[in-house]
Amino acid sequence: MSETHDAVDVIRTKRDGHELSDSQIDWVIDAYTRGSVAEEQMSALAMAILLNGMNRSEISRWTHAMIASGERMDFSSLSRPTADKHSTGGVGDKITLPLAPLVAACGVAVPQLSGRGLGHTGGTLDKLESIPGWRAGLSNDEMLAQLEDVGAVICAAGEGLAPADRKLYALRDVTGTVEAIPLIASSIMSKKIAEGTGALVLDVKVGSGAFMKDAESARELARTMVDLGTDAGVRTVALLTNMSTPLGRTAGNALEVRESVEVLAGAGPEDVVELTVLLAREMLAAAGVDGVDPADKLRDGSAMDVWRRMIVAQGGDPDAKLPTARETHDVVAAADGVVVAMDAYDVGVAAWRLGAGRARKEDPVQAGAGVEIHVKPGDEVRAGQRLLTLHTDEPERFDRAFAALDGAVTVAPKGSRPEIVPLVIDRIA
Repeated sequence: MSETHDAVDVIRTKRDGHELSDSQIDWVIDAYTRGSVAEEQMSALAMAILLNGMNRSEISRWTHAMIASGERMDFSSLSRPTADKHSTGGVGDKITLPLAPLVAACGVAVPQLSGRGLGHTGGTLDKLESIPGWRAGLSNDEMLAQLEDVGAVICAAGEGLAPADRKLYALRDVTGTVEAIPLIASSIMSKKIAEGTGALVLDVKVGSGAFMKDAESARELARTMVDLGTDAGVRTVALLTNMSTPLGRTAGNALEVRESVEVLAGAGPEDVVELTVLLAREMLAAAGVDGVDPADKLRDGSAMDVWRRMIVAQGGDPDAKLPTARETHDVVAAADGVVVAMDAYDVGVAAWRLGAGRARKEDPVQAGAGVEIHVKPGDEVRAGQRLLTLHTDEPERFDRAFAALDGAVTVAPKGSRPEIVPLVIDRIA
């Protein structure tokens, strides 16, 4: 056990801009997890970290202490290497669904511990739970068996992984300290390192629909997380990807599952396919597997085979009809022209207000709710043409969704050109 410190001294150290010692960090995380450092004391420390930052060795030690607060998983018994992906979240970001089975079809096991949606970004588990019978909760033994047999698992993280993070995450949410990059990076990486994967690819979203609105802060977060992974012996790489426009043509749970299945069937929207294949190549390279092109596995149906086996293994029916919303409403173009912008954040908020997301973590979600996207920046449209279709079970939700979408789609006169942002903005290794 580390030496005993005083919470007020630890707070003062960081308040005054000094570096926290290893023993201060070990002590404060352990004591907070056990309940002997009060919430208001950890709130003060989190705010001091937000304002004064942390250096690489502090963030590394903080992450290590969060991992040490719980159990670590071990995949060394598996017959193949492991790789995982983490996205910082966006609108229409259903990439995990086709990516996990695709990488598994290439010979790498994918232990994908995922979460639920909060606010305008959707959660992977919420999406998959729109498949009749599918369950998110697996024991560690079930997870290992499925990884050996099927090669991919997408499930909820167990209570035992980084319990310090669960407490601190909830605290950051209510104290205005969510934006602290050292705390974001250590939150994500403590869970991913404790999960025991050998390689990790990070998809750090940039733009209006992302947590990081500008490339500079996204780059800082990506660099911090790559360094944390490297320091912990996990081969880690990050891609900065564009989230100014929604990804694909759907935002909402069952709608996104349907689109993911189209991708696995060798079709689907170009941007979703491109990003899925790019991330798969990064995961295979990080896991040390070469000579396999993931694009071939989408074409030959082997990724779809793994998807079906993965869904069945978790109690789901891959052939079941997905839920659809009872009510729909179209948003149409007011005039002829060219779509030059579509704000991802506005579309995400509309999907959330239609019932696809939750404001508090205990809220239910509607499986069929969301937004279907018929046009993308660069497309020509005619007056009256459908731009978006809104889906919900509760028609009284439409007005608030329309309010969110006011100004979300910009149609300019013909001949106008949208600003083209590449899908991948940067790569950090």
